[in-house]
Amino acid sequence: MDDLNEMYNELIMEHSMNSYNKKKLEGADFEEKGHNPNCGDEITLEIKLDGNVIKDMAFTGHGCAISTASTSIMIDTLKGKTVEEAKKIIETFMKMIKREELSNDEEKMLEDAIAFKNVANMPARVKCALLAWHTLEDMINKNTNNGKSNISCCN
Repeated sequence: MDDLNEMYNELIMEHSMNSYNKKKLEGADFEEKGHNPNCGDEITLEIKLDGNVIKDMAFTGHGCAISTASTSIMIDTLKGKTVEEAKKIIETFMKMIKREELSNDEEKMLEDAIAFKNVANMPARVKCALLAWHTLEDMINKNTNNGKSNISCCN
């Protein structure tokens, strides 16, 4: 178990220091700003869709190591997924952070985002880990009508 935690910590540090997902996304279809008033983390999340599939995502802004890594890993996890799949993964990530029991299938669905499982034991860091996930959820909810994404029209 210690080896697994060490691997997760290395993954988080790698994404926080060298996030290739931290950039401006040219031709983004949607963008949403997220802010954590507790610590001052601020991000702008951008998404490019191809039909109902997340073609690309990126973020700009600043935040702590947990916030930055969580955002970057979320992007890696969700690229290539449909908006519906992304919603399910977001829901599962939030469930994990709330210390709710996950099935093996749910854990697999999270891919590298499972690295944040222990954040649930650090109350001061929970909002940092959730910032990007809540921001994307807000973006999806704002751009959805009656359960259908407004993906055919761009901002």
